[in-house]
Order: sequence, then C-alpha cells, then structure tokens
Amino acid sequence: MADKDAQDHNLPASQRKIRKAREEGQLPRSRDLAHALVLAAMVLLAWFWLPQALQDCQRLLADGLRFNAQSLSHPGAMQHSLANLGGRLVQALLMIGAVLGGAAVASQLALGGWNFTLKALGPRWNLLDPVAGLGRLFSGQNAGQALKAVLLAVLLGAVAAWALHQRLDQYVSLMSTPLEQALAQAGRLLLAGLFALTLALAVFAALDVPLQRQLYLRRLRMSRVEVKQEMKETEGSPEIKARQRARMRELTRQRMMAAVPKADLVVMNPTHYAVALKYDEAKDGAPRVVAKGADLLALRIRDVAKEHKVPVLQAPALARALYAHAKLDREVPMSLFGAVAQVLAWLYQLRAARPGREPQAPDPAVPKGMDPHEEQALAPSDEEQAV
Repeated sequence: MADKDAQDHNLPASQRKIRKAREEGQLPRSRDLAHALVLAAMVLLAWFWLPQALQDCQRLLADGLRFNAQSLSHPGAMQHSLANLGGRLVQALLMIGAVLGGAAVASQLALGGWNFTLKALGPRWNLLDPVAGLGRLFSGQNAGQALKAVLLAVLLGAVAAWALHQRLDQYVSLMSTPLEQALAQAGRLLLAGLFALTLALAVFAALDVPLQRQLYLRRLRMSRVEVKQEMKETEGSPEIKARQRARMRELTRQRMMAAVPKADLVVMNPTHYAVALKYDEAKDGAPRVVAKGADLLALRIRDVAKEHKVPVLQAPALARALYAHAKLDREVPMSLFGAVAQVLAWLYQLRAARPGREPQAPDPAVPKGMDPHEEQALAPSDEEQAV
C-alpha cells in the first residue's frame, strides 16, 4: 500500500516543493513564447530601423571600397580605416543583439519570473541512466511535445505559403524593377510575411503558456507519502511532538506542585477542581493562580496543600469558574475579583482567629455565566440558535 501511494502522484504540489524546484532551476518555460517575442522584436526592429540600416550599409560599403594615395603611402591610415569600419559594424550588431536578447529575457521573465541559482549548472547523474532515458524518450510528455512541434511546423508552413501566394505577383515584378527600388520592395514584402508568421506564432504561444504552466505543476505533483514526509520535515514528527507536549505538561505539573506549598489558599470543588491562589500585596494587583488541576491532579494539589498547612476552601462554584477562566501564572479575571475578595477576607480572619474558633467558611457567588456548570452557560445563545 505504501509503494502504491509513493507512485500515485495525484496531490497538488505544496508551496515548499515549488520553492525547492525553483531553487534547483526548475521553472515553467515556453519555447513558443520565446520564439514569438524574438520574432516580433525582429519585425519591429526591421520595420523601424531597416531603411536607416540600408543607408548605413551603403555608406559602410562605399567607405570600405574607397582608398587613395595617402592610404597607400601611410599603412597606419589603412588600419585606422579598418578599425573605424569594424567599430561601426560592431555597433550595429550589438544593437541587434541587445534587442533580440532583451526579447528572449522578457519571454523567460513573463512565464517563470526571475530566478537565480547555480544548482542548475551542477551535474545530474540520473540523466546518464540509459533505461530511464529510454523511458523519458517514449514518455507521453515527449510524444505531446513532438506532436506540438509538428503542428507548429505545419501551421507556420501554411501561413508562409499563404503569404507567398498572396504576393507572388509582386515578387515576380521585382525582376523588372531597378535594384534600389527592388531591394526596398523586397524588404517590405519580407516584413509582411514575417508579420503574418509572428501573428501565427503568437496565437500558438498564447495556447502554449497555460499548457506549460499546467504541465509544470503536474510534474511537481506529490504522493501521499511525500506530503506526510514534508509535514514531518516542516512541523516535526507527530510522535516527537506528542512526546514534547507530554514533557511540557509534566514540567508544568512539576512547577505547579512546587508552587502549591507557597500558595496562600486552595479553592476546591470537593473532588473535581482545585485552584491555588497567591497574593503579594507589594507585587501583585490581584491574586494570581499558581496551580490548577482537575480530577487526580486536583486531589494531588489538595494533598500537597494539606501537607504544607495551606488552607483549603470548599467553594465549588468559584473553583469551577477559576479553573475555566483563570490562566496559570496570571491574575484572576476582573469579573471574579468580588468572589475572590470574599475568600481572602475569610483567609485573613482564619489567620487571626484563635484555635478552635475558626470563622465560618464562605460560599461566594460568582457572576452569572462564569460557572461552566450553570444551565445558562451551557445553553446556546440566540445568535447560535439562529446560526
């Protein structure tokens, strides 16, 4: 069953796995989008710069073929002329390369975004496995890529044939046109054909971009085993977390039991709840809860309190309210100040009383809704009933 789950990658990739894939250089890419943007950049560059480029080429050719007696008598002049011509040619090539390179970079950023990593340069020895290579060669994904390439070639061929057929007479008429006019006319015809190919490729790229994104997410799908392993790595093993929680509870119990002998008073519901209170007038604005527990822990608190002669008061309603609403090592809630003040007054009277003349133990009332055993607290509110 575990092996089956390991091979059943039908769960969506988590953000952690997508982030790790990006760190390894795996991003969604569309070659058709890159080709469309580069071809569009070529068409725009030729459309706006071709007339100027033709003039520059004419001047470059004329300057290269021109020489005089000074050039023959001074070899340095020839070197200067060659450096000048080469610099002009390099400038033109750099501009073309910058435009086409910018289009290629923009195509990558448009789909996968910016990502810098050196892991993609490292060796991938798993690609050297011939058996796995044959599996990838005849995989469904490669078959789909091959089919897509064939469809693209057929589409571009059909568009090119249509564009050529529409302007066939104009191409033939170039044979009887003067050279300068023929070159300009041929450039315009070629641009029109390239523009038609760019539109066709742009349509194909618009379909390929969401397809590549979907295939990318599909390749990163996770099995149930991978999801469980990732949860263990990010959140920790459930067994270890359970042991940690148990250890924390045990440490909390030990700390509470060590604080009980120093408490001023323990308020109890006879067998179910116990809350130990301590009040330091110099430090505290109100009594603090130093220990609390239910059932067996409540009995342990009671026994430790009696062992160290800490007064124990049976006040069921107050004990339940303190256990439900007061937090450990925090002051008691403001709504219970009145009830706690009554038990503190009893404690002071108890300390001042003579042996055998202890004051009567109070049973302080708690505000309505603070005792979790009250029917009003257990009954659903009007809003809850409406929901």
